[in-house]
Amino acid sequence: MDRTRWTALGVLATGSLMTILDGSIVTVALPAIQADLGFSPAGLSWVVNAYLIAFGSLLLLAGRLGDLLGRKRMFLAGTAVFTAASLLAGAATSPAPLIVARFLQGVGSAMAMAVSLGILVTLFTAPAERSRAIALFSFTGAAGAAIGQVVGGVITDVLSWHWIFFINLPIGLAALLLGHRVLPAERGIGLRSGADLTGALLVTAGLVTAIYAVVELERSVRTAGLFALAIALLAGFVVRQATARDPLLPVRVLRAPGVAAANLVQVLTLAACFAFQVLVTLYLQNVLGYDALRTGLAMLPAAVAIGAVSLGLSARLNARFGERRMLLVGLVLLGGVLGLLARVPVHAGYVVDVLPVMLLASGFGLVLPALATLAMSGARADDAGLVSGLFNTTQQIGMALGVAVLATLAAARTETLRTAGQGVAEALTGGYRLAFGVGAGLVAVAFVTAALLLRPAPAQMVTESPAAIRL
Repeated sequence: MDRTRWTALGVLATGSLMTILDGSIVTVALPAIQADLGFSPAGLSWVVNAYLIAFGSLLLLAGRLGDLLGRKRMFLAGTAVFTAASLLAGAATSPAPLIVARFLQGVGSAMAMAVSLGILVTLFTAPAERSRAIALFSFTGAAGAAIGQVVGGVITDVLSWHWIFFINLPIGLAALLLGHRVLPAERGIGLRSGADLTGALLVTAGLVTAIYAVVELERSVRTAGLFALAIALLAGFVVRQATARDPLLPVRVLRAPGVAAANLVQVLTLAACFAFQVLVTLYLQNVLGYDALRTGLAMLPAAVAIGAVSLGLSARLNARFGERRMLLVGLVLLGGVLGLLARVPVHAGYVVDVLPVMLLASGFGLVLPALATLAMSGARADDAGLVSGLFNTTQQIGMALGVAVLATLAAARTETLRTAGQGVAEALTGGYRLAFGVGAGLVAVAFVTAALLLRPAPAQMVTESPAAIRL
């Protein structure tokens, strides 16, 4: 039985690894995908955003359906959808099929990831074992982010970008076969208990419409109408949550101390920082002339630094100085990252101009653990799952909005500079500088929001050490 439980943990971790790995692999391959399939600079953001929108907007619904239909069934179905969608993505020969496949990958990821922790905590009930299992599960995410860009660079250079998706096939099939054998079988409470499908459709349609409006901002006279439609759909979602019998997101959750503020800070921070990952990749390849492998290696120090801080230092620093203070320190470091990038030269040297940025990105390893603790500190015990689901959802939404807005700004600025007669490299750099500058502004707003609105809940403060309380 013990061996089966740890094998089951391996299956869950594999599902998490596929999700994280896929996201980081894709960013390195974006220039190759753009050149091969003919994406516009702004339209290229849909390769990332189609996945993030589906993943983020469906997490809450997928978690609820897991309760209703059974978590094992939902995990296996999600893994199957993700694996099949990976095959479709790898076989794509034009932009539209790839975007559809990426959306389906996001659907599959939401189905699998929404129930993974729920399965884990039923497998490991002893506190010490559960802590160890969660640590191992979390480590796969950091490892996936660290190795994804290097693996993506190798695959793109040696084979082609198509294989960054095909690589998911054997991993997904192995997870399905093992998962069917070792994951605990359970019967859900039944669909009669209710799932807010209407709310899920409203929030997904609203996010898709809003991001489409941003991407089309420079080219479409229908933008105002699209924004109005997006606002109406998202307002409909809010009304639905206030009136539905079984809402995806009960309004009371947002009233818990720190929940709304922490999620707002997270949206602002991730909008800037995930766009940083995408746009730096494009800068390294399109301006500095790096190939995919060299780009992955260039980005590796950031992933390693973030993983080392989040897994090693952040817990000790939070215990010593408090989550709010470490959050603010991390935001200052991230502001420095984007501030330096807003001045990046056309002819940059890696050691002088790029490596310091990658090392300062370690601030993200301080920000996310502190935010998670602050977001959860005011939640009632019976709302902990909902607050956790909301936190995961706003992560994906922040990433999607950031890529859409900042990539669109960069593309528009580049086009303006090209029209004014600047060279390709100079115009691209000018576009990226503008996007990084706006990203720095988003982090500054996040810092002010955190400083003014975020405070640890009293229950959290009494559990800290006396030294931490005095500080």
